[in-house]
Amino acid sequence: MTILAYDLGASSGRALLGRLTDRKIEVEEIHRFPNDPVQAGSRLHWDVLRLLHELKQGLLKAKHKGEQPKSLAIDSWAVDFGLIAKNGELLGNPYHYRDHYTEGMMEKVFAKVPQADIFARTGIQFLPFNTIYQLAALKETDSPLLREADRFLMIPDLLRYYLTGEMVNEFTNATTTQLYNPLQEGWDQELLEAIGIPEKLFGPVVHPGTAAGELQPSLCRELGIDSIPVITVAEHDTGSAVAAVPALRPDFAYLSCGTWSLMGTEVAKPVMTEQALQLNFTNEGGVNHTYRLLKNIMGLWILQELKREWERQGLNYTFPELVALAKDAGPWTSLVDPDDPLFLHAGDMSPRIQAYSSRTGQRQPQQPGEFVRCILESLALKYRYVLEWTEQLSGQRFEGLHMVGGGIQNELLCQWTADAIGKPVWTGPAEGSAIGNLAVQWIASGEFANLQEARRVIRDSFPVGIYEPVDRERWEEAYGRFLQLASLPT
Repeated sequence: MTILAYDLGASSGRALLGRLTDRKIEVEEIHRFPNDPVQAGSRLHWDVLRLLHELKQGLLKAKHKGEQPKSLAIDSWAVDFGLIAKNGELLGNPYHYRDHYTEGMMEKVFAKVPQADIFARTGIQFLPFNTIYQLAALKETDSPLLREADRFLMIPDLLRYYLTGEMVNEFTNATTTQLYNPLQEGWDQELLEAIGIPEKLFGPVVHPGTAAGELQPSLCRELGIDSIPVITVAEHDTGSAVAAVPALRPDFAYLSCGTWSLMGTEVAKPVMTEQALQLNFTNEGGVNHTYRLLKNIMGLWILQELKREWERQGLNYTFPELVALAKDAGPWTSLVDPDDPLFLHAGDMSPRIQAYSSRTGQRQPQQPGEFVRCILESLALKYRYVLEWTEQLSGQRFEGLHMVGGGIQNELLCQWTADAIGKPVWTGPAEGSAIGNLAVQWIASGEFANLQEARRVIRDSFPVGIYEPVDRERWEEAYGRFLQLASLPT
């Protein structure tokens, strides 16, 4: 049975066909495309109509291969959204979460609803670009988008609407808005009222594995294809990546590694303690009504921005070349907290890393290899910090760490992560989000009985890399220095 998964990341998207053959999963990438934000005047937008065009190209390429997928589904990043008018049309281009329009909004929202109350209602970590602050920014400026809006759809919801004509809000992405109440199992009406956002915008929330319509007849005529059922999966890509973790035990820790790094574990109920609030952990929805107790880490975004900065200077390094330069650079010349607000927005990163180094009394990196080593070592050390707190908050002890996502292709980062945490790191699959997307579609169709069976088949279908920790004493020393430099609570 062939099915189709669209996996949209913050920098690129892909369409993959999935097949089950003798209880093994085969995945074929049939279309890959860039997902570049567009600066229009003072605003940074997603090019959502281009994304719709690329979804159509994926359907055409499946057709040209002689495939008629039995179903399809979409996963993407979180927090961003589109607003639909009463006539069914999209109002404006969705804003990019790295746009500056939410600056200062967290504090303004806290003046209406205390921070602790928001966490007690939602269990979601505080990030300046969360959906709640984006909507509050539109409200404060009396945006015509919000005034004319009739429905709120997150990015996968919006693209699914274009395909099917049906509006459905999916659970895993809905939880990331910081407007969903897991205790009430629905949108938090009192929180919406407090910030002046109309409740009418928000539709019923459905869980992964729900049938969400079929391709519209007009789209089928346009592409010359038969209709295909559309399924809601874990439409936050991290939720799909976690679904694909090939863990054999229910108590496992994961790191979804890409532009963002997201580390945590699955829990049956959200952990909404005072300690979780103080550490800014989050409880995002997962498959089978679970929650993902996790923390966002800035991830490889900083390295990606360094690469773009050097390209603007005419220095065209590949990622493998940058990793090789890092390996040859001196160890622990400089360490940074990857989650310092200094590194959130796009633009030149090297002067910001140098500024952080000066501020903390360290030698400034100068050469590309030194910058890259600084970022990779700092990420590995931050992973240890977050893993230790994940154990404490969840009351579990993990034997090692499962890493999934495109970042596992950086073998140096995988090894340094094992060294930093002092435990084995198991890697794979690289296309975790897409494979988790496929797995939930197969569960919905009855091909897999449950997520546990899907994970066993994933483990049998894709190789698992193993990295054992080495050089523990030096990494232990570096960790102590990192904690001090980053001023992190212990």
